[in-house]
Amino acid sequence: MAAPKLERLKAADVCQIAQVQPYVLRTWEAEFPDLGQVTAGGPRIYGRADVERVLKIRELVYVEGLTLSGARRRLEESRDDDGPVATAADFSLVDDTTRARLQSVREGLQGLLALLERPVNGVPFALVAATAVTDRPAAAKPARRGKR
Repeated sequence: MAAPKLERLKAADVCQIAQVQPYVLRTWEAEFPDLGQVTAGGPRIYGRADVERVLKIRELVYVEGLTLSGARRRLEESRDDDGPVATAADFSLVDDTTRARLQSVREGLQGLLALLERPVNGVPFALVAATAVTDRPAAAKPARRGKR
């Protein structure tokens, strides 16, 4: 299964990846105004670099115990340093077991598709839409009662 596209993510996706509540992300946006891109009349969107910054902020605040202003200073200091770049697997929303199961399902479905593409007795398989059954008699409508 391919990793999620990271060109444009919504705040809810970033919250899920970083495992933070939406109000936390909004607070961080106030401290880091260049976090995400504001769209005209639409929701804020986040790119790969924004997600990496959110994950770094989360680490600084939750793991190292820094305040937001301390995290901002630390990020400004380390901006010149070339730190390790996060991989697409770091942003995956599923674990390895789920990914393996999904790959197995995909392979099974591809196998079924290959079977369906083979002609049987020279006739290719074709799906036909089911038709509605119209042979049944219509149910009798109950008589209407007059006003009482």
